[in-house]
Amino acid sequence: MKTDTEPVTAVAKTRKRLTSRTASVVALVIALLWTTPTIGLLITSLRPKEDIDDTGWWTIFTNPSFTVDNYNEVLYGANSSGRLASAFVNSLVITIPSVLFPIAFAALAAYALSWISFKGRDWVFVGIFALQVVPLQMALVPMLSFFSEGVSVGGVTLLPEWGLTGEWQYIQVWFAHTAFGLPLAVFLLHNFMSELPGSIIESARVDGASHGAIFRRIVLPLITPALASLAIFQFLWVWNDLLVALIFASGPTTKPLTAKLADMVGTHGTAWELLTAGAFISIIVPIVVFLCLQRYFVRGLLAGSVKG
Repeated sequence: MKTDTEPVTAVAKTRKRLTSRTASVVALVIALLWTTPTIGLLITSLRPKEDIDDTGWWTIFTNPSFTVDNYNEVLYGANSSGRLASAFVNSLVITIPSVLFPIAFAALAAYALSWISFKGRDWVFVGIFALQVVPLQMALVPMLSFFSEGVSVGGVTLLPEWGLTGEWQYIQVWFAHTAFGLPLAVFLLHNFMSELPGSIIESARVDGASHGAIFRRIVLPLITPALASLAIFQFLWVWNDLLVALIFASGPTTKPLTAKLADMVGTHGTAWELLTAGAFISIIVPIVVFLCLQRYFVRGLLAGSVKG
Protein backbone atom coordinates (compact mmCIF):
# COMPACT_ATOMS: atom_id res chain seq x y z
CA MET A 1 0.00 0.00 0.00
CA LYS A 2 2.87 2.34 0.74
CA THR A 3 4.30 1.82 -2.74
CA ASP A 4 1.02 2.88 -4.36
CA THR A 5 0.69 6.07 -2.34
CA GLU A 6 4.30 7.28 -2.69
CA PRO A 7 4.05 8.35 -6.38
CA VAL A 8 0.75 10.11 -5.73
CA THR A 9 2.25 11.93 -2.76
CA ALA A 10 5.29 12.98 -4.77
CA VAL A 11 3.11 14.28 -7.60
CA ALA A 12 0.90 16.15 -5.14
CA LYS A 13 3.89 17.76 -3.45
CA THR A 14 5.39 18.82 -6.77
CA ARG A 15 2.08 20.25 -7.97
CA LYS A 16 1.67 22.15 -4.71
CA ARG A 17 5.13 23.66 -4.99
CA LEU A 18 4.65 24.71 -8.60
CA THR A 19 1.28 26.33 -7.84
CA SER A 20 2.34 28.09 -4.67
CA ARG A 21 2.43 31.88 -4.33
CA THR A 22 6.23 31.91 -4.32
CA ALA A 23 6.38 29.91 -7.54
CA SER A 24 3.85 32.26 -9.15
CA VAL A 25 5.92 35.31 -8.18
CA VAL A 26 9.11 33.70 -9.52
CA ALA A 27 7.37 32.81 -12.78
CA LEU A 28 6.06 36.36 -13.11
CA VAL A 29 9.54 37.83 -12.55
CA ILE A 30 11.06 35.47 -15.13
CA ALA A 31 8.33 36.37 -17.62
CA LEU A 32 8.96 40.09 -17.13
CA LEU A 33 12.71 39.72 -17.51
CA TRP A 34 12.22 37.54 -20.60
CA THR A 35 9.83 39.94 -22.33
CA THR A 36 11.62 43.19 -21.42
CA PRO A 37 14.04 43.06 -24.40
CA THR A 38 11.11 42.45 -26.76
CA ILE A 39 9.21 45.39 -25.30
CA GLY A 40 12.30 47.56 -25.65
CA LEU A 41 12.67 46.41 -29.26
CA LEU A 42 9.07 47.34 -30.05
CA ILE A 43 9.30 50.75 -28.38
CA THR A 44 12.60 51.57 -30.09
CA SER A 45 11.17 50.64 -33.49
CA LEU A 46 8.37 53.18 -32.95
CA ARG A 47 10.56 56.09 -31.81
CA PRO A 48 12.01 58.85 -34.02
CA LYS A 49 15.67 58.60 -34.90
CA GLU A 50 16.57 61.72 -32.90
CA ASP A 51 15.07 60.32 -29.71
CA ILE A 52 16.83 56.98 -30.17
CA ASP A 53 20.19 58.69 -30.56
CA ASP A 54 19.71 60.88 -27.46
CA THR A 55 17.83 58.76 -24.90
CA GLY A 56 17.02 55.17 -23.99
CA TRP A 57 13.74 53.46 -24.81
CA TRP A 58 12.61 53.55 -21.15
CA THR A 59 12.30 57.35 -21.32
CA ILE A 60 9.18 56.86 -23.42
CA PHE A 61 7.15 56.86 -20.21
CA THR A 62 8.16 60.45 -19.39
CA ASN A 63 8.51 61.76 -22.93
CA PRO A 64 6.21 59.75 -25.21
CA SER A 65 6.88 60.13 -28.92
CA PHE A 66 5.90 57.59 -31.57
CA THR A 67 6.15 57.29 -35.34
CA VAL A 68 5.52 54.65 -38.00
CA ASP A 69 7.99 56.16 -40.45
CA ASN A 70 10.56 53.53 -39.48
CA TYR A 71 8.27 50.74 -40.64
CA ASN A 72 7.38 52.56 -43.85
CA GLU A 73 11.05 53.03 -44.62
CA VAL A 74 11.92 49.41 -43.86
CA LEU A 75 9.01 47.90 -45.75
CA TYR A 76 8.81 50.18 -48.78
CA GLY A 77 11.90 52.40 -48.61
CA ALA A 78 13.94 53.47 -51.62
CA ASN A 79 17.03 51.58 -50.42
CA SER A 80 16.98 48.07 -51.90
CA SER A 81 18.38 46.51 -48.72
CA GLY A 82 15.46 47.85 -46.73
CA ARG A 83 12.52 46.67 -48.81
CA LEU A 84 11.29 44.00 -46.46
CA ALA A 85 7.75 43.73 -47.83
CA SER A 86 8.85 41.48 -50.69
CA ALA A 87 11.24 39.61 -48.39
CA PHE A 88 8.34 39.01 -45.98
CA VAL A 89 6.37 37.38 -48.80
CA ASN A 90 9.45 35.36 -49.79
CA SER A 91 9.76 34.05 -46.25
CA LEU A 92 6.14 32.91 -46.30
CA VAL A 93 6.59 31.26 -49.69
CA ILE A 94 9.68 29.43 -48.41
CA THR A 95 8.44 28.53 -44.94
CA ILE A 96 4.91 27.21 -45.53
CA PRO A 97 5.86 24.47 -48.06
CA SER A 98 9.03 23.73 -46.07
CA VAL A 99 6.79 22.95 -43.09
CA LEU A 100 4.07 21.01 -44.91
CA PHE A 101 6.33 18.79 -47.02
CA PRO A 102 8.47 17.24 -44.24
CA ILE A 103 5.46 16.81 -41.94
CA ALA A 104 3.46 15.03 -44.66
CA PHE A 105 6.34 12.75 -45.67
CA ALA A 106 7.35 12.12 -42.06
CA ALA A 107 3.81 11.19 -41.03
CA LEU A 108 3.56 8.61 -43.80
CA ALA A 109 7.01 7.21 -43.05
CA ALA A 110 6.36 7.11 -39.30
CA TYR A 111 3.11 5.19 -39.84
CA ALA A 112 4.87 2.66 -42.05
CA LEU A 113 7.69 2.21 -39.55
CA SER A 114 5.23 1.86 -36.66
CA TRP A 115 2.39 -0.30 -38.00
CA ILE A 116 3.47 -1.97 -41.24
CA SER A 117 5.68 -5.03 -40.93
CA PHE A 118 8.33 -5.38 -43.62
CA LYS A 119 11.82 -6.78 -43.77
CA GLY A 120 14.51 -4.43 -42.46
CA ARG A 121 12.04 -2.05 -40.85
CA ASP A 122 14.10 -1.59 -37.70
CA TRP A 123 17.27 -0.96 -39.67
CA VAL A 124 15.53 1.67 -41.77
CA PHE A 125 14.42 3.44 -38.60
CA VAL A 126 17.93 3.26 -37.15
CA GLY A 127 19.33 4.72 -40.38
CA ILE A 128 16.86 7.61 -40.31
CA PHE A 129 17.64 8.23 -36.65
CA ALA A 130 21.39 8.22 -37.39
CA LEU A 131 20.94 10.96 -40.01
CA GLN A 132 20.26 13.41 -37.17
CA VAL A 133 23.95 13.42 -36.22
CA VAL A 134 25.03 14.59 -39.70
CA PRO A 135 25.86 18.31 -39.46
CA LEU A 136 23.89 20.55 -41.75
CA GLN A 137 27.07 22.14 -43.07
CA MET A 138 28.34 18.80 -44.40
CA ALA A 139 25.32 18.38 -46.65
CA LEU A 140 25.30 21.88 -48.14
CA VAL A 141 28.10 21.40 -50.67
CA PRO A 142 26.88 18.01 -52.02
CA MET A 143 23.34 19.34 -52.30
CA LEU A 144 24.50 22.52 -54.04
CA SER A 145 26.52 20.35 -56.43
CA PHE A 146 23.44 18.21 -57.02
CA PHE A 147 21.42 21.22 -58.12
CA SER A 148 24.13 22.88 -60.19
CA GLU A 149 25.94 19.89 -61.75
CA GLY A 150 23.53 16.96 -61.51
CA VAL A 151 24.65 13.42 -60.67
CA SER A 152 27.09 11.53 -62.88
CA VAL A 153 28.73 8.14 -62.29
CA GLY A 154 31.52 6.93 -64.58
CA GLY A 155 30.70 9.57 -67.14
CA VAL A 156 27.05 8.53 -67.24
CA THR A 157 24.56 11.23 -66.23
CA LEU A 158 22.03 9.75 -63.83
CA LEU A 159 20.34 13.05 -62.97
CA PRO A 160 20.76 16.20 -65.06
CA GLU A 161 21.53 19.56 -63.53
CA TRP A 162 18.51 21.53 -62.40
CA GLY A 163 19.76 24.96 -63.44
CA LEU A 164 17.27 26.76 -61.24
CA THR A 165 17.24 30.54 -61.42
CA GLY A 166 14.87 33.30 -60.41
CA GLU A 167 11.68 32.16 -58.69
CA TRP A 168 12.58 28.53 -59.47
CA GLN A 169 15.12 28.73 -56.65
CA TYR A 170 12.22 28.24 -54.26
CA ILE A 171 12.21 24.56 -55.28
CA GLN A 172 15.75 23.92 -54.11
CA VAL A 173 15.08 25.74 -50.80
CA TRP A 174 12.00 23.57 -50.22
CA PHE A 175 14.01 20.50 -51.11
CA ALA A 176 16.83 21.44 -48.73
CA HIS A 177 14.60 22.21 -45.74
CA THR A 178 12.54 19.07 -46.34
CA ALA A 179 15.64 16.89 -46.46
CA PHE A 180 17.15 18.48 -43.36
CA GLY A 181 13.90 18.30 -41.39
CA LEU A 182 12.82 14.75 -42.22
CA PRO A 183 15.08 12.73 -39.85
CA LEU A 184 13.92 14.48 -36.67
CA ALA A 185 10.31 14.63 -37.89
CA VAL A 186 10.20 10.89 -38.62
CA PHE A 187 11.82 10.12 -35.27
CA LEU A 188 9.38 12.22 -33.24
CA LEU A 189 6.24 11.09 -35.08
CA HIS A 190 7.34 7.44 -34.95
CA ASN A 191 7.74 7.63 -31.18
CA PHE A 192 4.28 9.19 -30.91
CA MET A 193 2.54 6.75 -33.26
CA SER A 194 4.12 3.69 -31.71
CA GLU A 195 2.45 4.62 -28.40
CA LEU A 196 -1.05 4.49 -29.93
CA PRO A 197 -3.16 1.56 -28.71
CA GLY A 198 -2.59 -1.40 -30.99
CA SER A 199 -6.12 -2.65 -30.37
CA ILE A 200 -7.54 0.29 -32.33
CA ILE A 201 -5.39 -0.45 -35.36
CA GLU A 202 -6.11 -4.17 -35.20
CA SER A 203 -9.87 -3.61 -34.87
CA ALA A 204 -9.83 -1.39 -37.94
CA ARG A 205 -7.85 -4.01 -39.87
CA VAL A 206 -10.33 -6.72 -38.86
CA ASP A 207 -13.18 -4.52 -40.12
CA GLY A 208 -11.47 -4.36 -43.50
CA ALA A 209 -9.93 -0.89 -43.34
CA SER A 210 -6.86 -0.37 -45.47
CA HIS A 211 -3.70 1.28 -44.20
CA GLY A 212 -4.66 4.45 -46.04
CA ALA A 213 -8.06 4.58 -44.35
CA ILE A 214 -6.55 3.87 -40.94
CA PHE A 215 -3.98 6.60 -41.43
CA ARG A 216 -6.53 9.21 -42.54
CA ARG A 217 -9.44 8.42 -40.20
CA ILE A 218 -7.76 7.11 -37.04
CA VAL A 219 -4.08 8.00 -36.82
CA LEU A 220 -4.12 11.60 -38.08
CA PRO A 221 -6.80 12.81 -35.61
CA LEU A 222 -4.94 11.15 -32.73
CA ILE A 223 -1.55 12.65 -33.57
CA THR A 224 -2.78 16.24 -34.10
CA PRO A 225 -0.91 17.55 -31.01
CA ALA A 226 2.34 15.96 -32.22
CA LEU A 227 1.85 17.41 -35.70
CA ALA A 228 1.21 20.87 -34.25
CA SER A 229 4.31 20.69 -32.05
CA LEU A 230 6.44 19.57 -34.97
CA ALA A 231 4.94 22.29 -37.18
CA ILE A 232 5.90 24.97 -34.65
CA PHE A 233 9.48 23.71 -34.39
CA GLN A 234 9.89 23.37 -38.16
CA PHE A 235 8.30 26.78 -38.78
CA LEU A 236 10.66 28.50 -36.36
CA TRP A 237 13.71 26.72 -37.79
CA VAL A 238 12.87 27.59 -41.38
CA TRP A 239 11.63 31.13 -40.69
CA ASN A 240 14.77 32.02 -38.71
CA ASP A 241 17.18 30.18 -41.02
CA LEU A 242 19.96 32.21 -42.60
CA LEU A 243 22.56 29.66 -43.76
CA VAL A 244 20.34 27.72 -46.18
CA ALA A 245 18.77 30.96 -47.40
CA LEU A 246 22.15 32.50 -48.25
CA ILE A 247 23.15 29.42 -50.26
CA PHE A 248 19.97 28.28 -52.00
CA ALA A 249 17.89 31.50 -52.08
CA SER A 250 20.52 34.11 -52.82
CA GLY A 251 18.70 35.57 -55.83
CA PRO A 252 17.37 39.12 -55.54
CA THR A 253 13.78 37.93 -56.04
CA THR A 254 13.89 35.03 -53.56
CA LYS A 255 15.74 36.43 -50.54
CA PRO A 256 13.82 35.86 -47.27
CA LEU A 257 13.67 38.20 -44.29
CA THR A 258 16.76 36.79 -42.60
CA ALA A 259 18.94 37.44 -45.63
CA LYS A 260 17.51 40.93 -46.07
CA LEU A 261 18.11 41.72 -42.39
CA ALA A 262 21.71 40.59 -42.79
CA ASP A 263 22.06 43.04 -45.69
CA MET A 264 20.53 45.78 -43.55
CA VAL A 265 23.08 45.22 -40.78
CA GLY A 266 25.84 45.85 -43.30
CA THR A 267 24.15 48.82 -44.91
CA HIS A 268 22.49 50.44 -41.88
CA GLY A 269 24.81 49.30 -39.11
CA THR A 270 24.04 52.30 -36.89
CA ALA A 271 20.46 53.01 -37.99
CA TRP A 272 18.83 51.49 -34.93
CA GLU A 273 15.37 52.76 -35.86
CA LEU A 274 15.47 50.69 -39.07
CA LEU A 275 17.15 47.61 -37.61
CA THR A 276 14.71 47.35 -34.70
CA ALA A 277 11.73 47.82 -37.01
CA GLY A 278 13.03 45.11 -39.33
CA ALA A 279 13.74 42.78 -36.42
CA PHE A 280 10.25 43.21 -35.00
CA ILE A 281 8.69 42.54 -38.41
CA SER A 282 10.60 39.26 -38.55
CA ILE A 283 9.30 38.03 -35.17
CA ILE A 284 5.62 38.91 -35.63
CA VAL A 285 4.68 35.80 -37.59
CA PRO A 286 6.46 33.27 -35.29
CA ILE A 287 4.75 34.83 -32.27
CA VAL A 288 1.33 34.60 -33.93
CA VAL A 289 1.93 30.99 -34.99
CA PHE A 290 3.01 29.98 -31.51
CA LEU A 291 0.07 31.69 -29.82
CA CYS A 292 -2.41 30.08 -32.22
CA LEU A 293 -0.99 26.56 -31.76
CA GLN A 294 0.06 26.89 -28.13
CA ARG A 295 -2.51 24.47 -26.69
CA TYR A 296 -1.57 21.81 -29.24
CA PHE A 297 2.10 22.49 -28.59
CA VAL A 298 1.78 21.81 -24.85
CA ARG A 299 -0.31 18.67 -25.45
CA GLY A 300 2.24 17.42 -27.95
CA LEU A 301 5.13 17.91 -25.54
CA LEU A 302 3.30 16.10 -22.74
CA ALA A 303 2.01 13.27 -24.95
CA GLY A 304 3.44 9.94 -23.95
CA SER A 305 4.80 11.25 -20.63
CA VAL A 306 1.88 9.78 -18.71
CA LYS A 307 0.28 6.41 -19.40
CA GLY A 308 -2.83 4.80 -18.09
